[in-house]
Amino acid sequence: MHIAIAGNIGCGKTTLTNRLSKHYGWKAEFEPVENNPYLADFYEDMTKWAFHLQVFFLHSRFQQMSRIMQDTQHTIQDRTIYEDAHIFAANLFQNGILSPRDYENYRGLYDSMIDFISPPDLLIYLRSDIGTLVAQIEKRGRDFEKSIRIDYLKSLNEQYESWIGSYQKSKLLIVDVSKLDFVGRQEDFAGIVENIDRELYGLFR
Repeated sequence: MHIAIAGNIGCGKTTLTNRLSKHYGWKAEFEPVENNPYLADFYEDMTKWAFHLQVFFLHSRFQQMSRIMQDTQHTIQDRTIYEDAHIFAANLFQNGILSPRDYENYRGLYDSMIDFISPPDLLIYLRSDIGTLVAQIEKRGRDFEKSIRIDYLKSLNEQYESWIGSYQKSKLLIVDVSKLDFVGRQEDFAGIVENIDRELYGLFR
């Protein structure tokens, strides 16, 4: 079984991945953030480092998906390979940060890889308003995220809503985390687990 968690920067993907991994006793696969050699440079100069960053994430995510598909353990995954292309790279291209030449090259790599990828059994999309995202980003205090602009987060949110509106690769669960505190309130976390069980196993119908 494979659950993937999608959502904008600061929406709580990693925290929920950790909590669900412990709850179900499943393996957790996390996004390569701390060991990413391009992320800090990217937030300082997006135009210069956009292509390098996106190729790094794409390669890392493809390796991660290969591990998940070969693994016999159930897995909770923090962010998907689909987001790399349909959200982040597309957003950079539409905002003129990623050049047409680089974007075409990137999409060629993605399109070649995606034929070898199996979608998750369930995709959980964490929907969040900008205020919640900003508060969470400030709370975790990563130095390289201090230069993230609000208009960049808004643009990503628009990309997410467009992508989720047409997503059909697997079962989909949308959780509005702007209205929940699944860390501080056990009932909020229990509600998410109940909805996951309903989607995966048909329970509580």
